[in-house]
Amino acid sequence: MSAHDLIARQHEGPVDAASGARLASDGLRLVCLADDDGRAFDGWQAAVTRGFLGDEPSDVQRETGRGLRGHRRMIAVLDDSIPQPEVPVGTLASWVAELSVPGGVVDSCAISSVTVAPTHRRRGIWRAMMEGELRTAAALGLPVASLTVSESTLYGRFGFAQAVTAASIEIDVKRASWAGPAPSGRVDFIPRERWREHAPELFDSIRRVTPGEAEMPRGHLDRFAGTRADAEKPGHTRAVQYTAASGEITGLALYSVEENHDDFTRSSVTIANLMAADADAYAGLWRFFIEMDLIGTVRASELAVDEPLLWMISDRRAATLTLRDHHYLRVLDTPALLGSRRYEGAGSVVLDVHDPLDLAGGRFRLTVGEDGAASVARTEDAAGARLGVAELAAIVLGQVSAVTLAAAGRIHAEDPVALARLFGWHRPVRLSYWY
Repeated sequence: MSAHDLIARQHEGPVDAASGARLASDGLRLVCLADDDGRAFDGWQAAVTRGFLGDEPSDVQRETGRGLRGHRRMIAVLDDSIPQPEVPVGTLASWVAELSVPGGVVDSCAISSVTVAPTHRRRGIWRAMMEGELRTAAALGLPVASLTVSESTLYGRFGFAQAVTAASIEIDVKRASWAGPAPSGRVDFIPRERWREHAPELFDSIRRVTPGEAEMPRGHLDRFAGTRADAEKPGHTRAVQYTAASGEITGLALYSVEENHDDFTRSSVTIANLMAADADAYAGLWRFFIEMDLIGTVRASELAVDEPLLWMISDRRAATLTLRDHHYLRVLDTPALLGSRRYEGAGSVVLDVHDPLDLAGGRFRLTVGEDGAASVARTEDAAGARLGVAELAAIVLGQVSAVTLAAAGRIHAEDPVALARLFGWHRPVRLSYWY
């Protein structure tokens, strides 16, 4: 199946029959909204905004949202007995997006906008939507589902696990001078519209080689740059580019500044987005922010846990690093997912994978050749490791060690060290945004 056909089938397919029947027995309707139904979209958008504690959408926000229809599959649970039956009591959005894995990419069912109205809690709405969408994605042959979460305790019961940790950093630049290499290029201010023009190509070149990154959803880059009609205080965001000595644009950044009216030399800068295609652009952009005039504090989030920046400042204790769970994965097809990535060295192991939803479980032999390519086949051989789909999702990108999960009692392996070596990867894992 071509990528275009896969996206079309996922977007236009029916809702899960089992989940629909379960909700119908409670007087609720599980539906997939049509892209051209403006009234239905307005109700769906209102429910999503309410679910994430936002204000009611303005006319501009509604119009902007309508313009972004078409890439997401919009699932809604409707209750025809309530005063506003057009506003769903449950919502979920999904779409097909490339997910970067070690040494390759794989199609993922990305999930977002999951809400349940507080008036309809504990009626099985959330479970019906999530299980139904996972079954739909698995039936289409998507190897994995992915999401970022507002509550970390919600999705483990469905087999999701954190595969990417996000780091936030705050640097007291009055005590931490630049100690990294001198970049060979230059930093220049650019209009936000120019940042928006160059960002897609640069981001794609970076995310394809960074495990954990995912194809950017439509509208996100405009939201970051403040180039959408519904942007709030767009002028608060400034943009810069890094140009290499060759003349190629290899870095981009967005940032905002907050004045400290008691001491202007201790104002703060918050970096909303920083893309660097190579080490020179990385050093050039970070040095620009570390050495910015009148700035006392530099902040950034959604960074890798092992950022080179920490080795490029003179005082490590001037940096406060905060870690938070970020990108969650759910295995839907074990052979397809494990076969899509590369591995650091040769090896073989039999994995006994348990799946409570019976989508990706079984016993599989993973065999990795000297070139790092893998083959995965079902087997009846004795298992070298027993684990759930959540634990498999946690280690598949290489950030979480099988040794750690074995020590936590989450993986039972004959040789946890060998398993950790097999799944490890040399490149830091990261997802640079929320979706």
